[in-house]
Amino acid sequence: MIFKLTFLFIRGLIRLLNGPTEVIGRENLPTDTGYTVVAPHHSWLDPVLVALAIQPQPVIFMAKKELFRPAFFASYIKKLGAFPVDRQNPGPSAIKIPVQAIKQDKKALIIFPTGTRYASEIKSGAATIARLSQSPVVPIAYNGPLTLLDALKRKKMQVVIGEPFYIQSKEDVKDFSNRLNAIFQTIDKVAPITTDSSEL
Repeated sequence: MIFKLTFLFIRGLIRLLNGPTEVIGRENLPTDTGYTVVAPHHSWLDPVLVALAIQPQPVIFMAKKELFRPAFFASYIKKLGAFPVDRQNPGPSAIKIPVQAIKQDKKALIIFPTGTRYASEIKSGAATIARLSQSPVVPIAYNGPLTLLDALKRKKMQVVIGEPFYIQSKEDVKDFSNRLNAIFQTIDKVAPITTDSSEL
């Protein structure tokens, strides 16, 4: 209930301040399985718009352990789908928890494998999770204003959902960085408006 109410509130607030967000490629979202969403990270708006674009798919996402204090806030973000990760020493749970959530609960893991635009080396965690969970990887990019001020200026907001693909071998894991960078080069920019697009 808290999850749904939170996202309804956020979606309503974004529409009020900026207008509807265009979503291109929603037909690429798997409908019968969990999956791993990978996206480039530009600002705090990325996780918000990406999570909204894949609704009503239940989500799970990693959050640094420092965010789980105080206890009342930890309880809230856990209900939103967050689980704590120690960035210095991730441990096996950083892989085990999302793999189980994807396979058994058919949730979508939202992960930003690089903190900078087109970093030369993308962490292999997302690829490993996708391979172990035997689930598709769905590349998604938010394109639009990166600050609250620009959002208030009603600059165009857009989410582009790429075609899903699978990580089936260790070789695929090794090639994940190059493959994802190539995909981001295509979707991480404002796409032409199409008749198949929808709105948040």
